Formats: sequence, C-alpha cells, structure tokens
Amino acid sequence: MSGVGRTAESERDSGGGVSNTGEPWTILRMILWSAEYLKNKGVETGRLDAEWLLATALDVERLQLYLQYDRPLSSEEREAFKPLLRRRAGREPLQYIIGRTGFRQLELKTDPRVLIPRPETEVLVQEVLDWASAGAGSVGRVSDGGGGRVWDMGTGTGAVALSLAAEGTWTRVVATDVSAEALSVAADNAERHDLSGLVEFREGSLFEPLEEGEQFDVIVSNPPYIADGEKGELQPEVRDWEPAEALFAGEDGLDVIRPLVAGAPERLLSGGLLALECGLGQAERVAADVNATGAFATARIRPDLAGRPRVVMAERVSG
Repeated sequence: MSGVGRTAESERDSGGGVSNTGEPWTILRMILWSAEYLKNKGVETGRLDAEWLLATALDVERLQLYLQYDRPLSSEEREAFKPLLRRRAGREPLQYIIGRTGFRQLELKTDPRVLIPRPETEVLVQEVLDWASAGAGSVGRVSDGGGGRVWDMGTGTGAVALSLAAEGTWTRVVATDVSAEALSVAADNAERHDLSGLVEFREGSLFEPLEEGEQFDVIVSNPPYIADGEKGELQPEVRDWEPAEALFAGEDGLDVIRPLVAGAPERLLSGGLLALECGLGQAERVAADVNATGAFATARIRPDLAGRPRVVMAERVSG
C-alpha cells in the first residue's frame, strides 16, 4: 500500500480533520509528512516539491503557506492534494503536475509536450543579451532598421525566444521546432505574455522552416544534445516523461548541433552571433567544429551557474 494509502488507513480522520493519533492535519504537518514520503520515493527535493504541490491544491502562492502553517486542512483540501502527491511519487516532474515553470522573468506553461526549461538555459539567454547590449552585432542590425532578427532553433516552451523578445530590443524573433505540439505550447506562452507580435513560430527541422536567403543577427539554440547511450543514466523524471526528440541526438549527442554549426554561416549576417547550449564534455568539440568552418571568429566557451562549460559562442566574419 502506498504512503498516501497508509495515511488514509492508519491515520484515518476521527472527524474534523483530526487523525486517530489526535493530531490535526495542519499545513505544516502535511508538508513534513509528504516531504518524507517523497524522499523515500527517491525525490531529492521532497520538501520543496511538497510545498509546491500543496500550494497548487490550495490555489495559493507557495510562500503563503508559511503564513498559515498551523491551519488545519479540510477533507476537501486533503483530497485535492493526494492525487498530486501520488503523481510526484511516481516521478512525474513537478513542472508537469503544476503546469508551469519559472524562467528568468517569465512563467511558462509547461506540460509533457515540451522539454522543461532549465537554469542552464537562462545563462544562454543572458550571454546573448550581454552580447547585444555591448553592440557587438550592430553592423548586421543596421540593415534591419531596428533591433535585429533572432532565430531560436528548437524553441520548446519558447523560453529562449520569449525571454529574448521580452528583455531585448529585437525587431523580430523567429522560433522553430520540429514538434507541432511544442509550438502550440510556445504560442500559448507568447500570447500569455503579450509577445505574439514579436515572435513568429514555424514548424520544421533545422533549416527547413527558414525562407530562401533569410538571414539573422543571432542564431541561438538549446538543441537536443544527450547521447543515445546515456538514457539509462538519466533520472526517471527526464527519461520517462520528457519528449525524447527534445533530449537525444545520436551516438555522441551532436547529431543536431553538428549540421546546425555547418549551416549557420549561410544564415548569419556579417558580425552576427551563433550561441549554442551543449552538454557536459561537448563544449570543446563544438567549439572546434565552429572554428573549423573558417566562417567565425574564434569560438568562446562560457560556463553555466555551476561553473561547467555550457555555452559556445562565436561571431560571423566577412567572407
């Protein structure tokens, strides 16, 4: 019997939200019990996840729980919470259960149709914004008569494209994805944040969705980059729930990055930026591929928040 089931059986309410141990199911008690339950199921962030799930069940902000720790939960509230807790115990990602993810300044709708945005990708966005703020790409942007054009390849939830649209001064952001379902989620997120007028969504793989001769000031991508053989090493939340096409990219994880690098020079204006997120152990190889094209200034590698090589960047040179 599951932990939730055991609670219902061994600590059944005697009435008024009080278990047969004599203790009421207060918010704090439910959080503590649920945190331990999730920990026993292998969830490393049990306390935090329990708080998010309970806040969702109660339809309040998570921080509001701290102001009412001693409030007893009604039977209706406990019944609303139990299925959410069961789902998390089954290792369904928290973001899919609560239906949203925070990413930089945005709250993004998130469900199993899309990869869950991660903090590492916030670094990718920041690097592009810093580059634009420094005026590094001003040569290419003059011809566009404004803030320039960005192509986000493999947009998923739209996290990169929408963050750049919201925080930058781009004239246009083109966001593409091989998945029509992912683009539906991204379009919903754009509408939610009133960014639909700045971001254009197109379906297709790699360069397929682009118009003939179309060029950009920035090509940015958080592509699939996990090697097929690493599937067994992933957490169940990733392996069993997130869309495989957004995760895996062949034997060495570079089946998407490699052709993207090869074709990028033709799609970048002179002085334009190529910015790619890559997996652990891949940055040096990706940088070498960029340099080997002869179309870019020497590639630079930037670390993520944990200091691990994560982002490869390079500017298009003339010729």
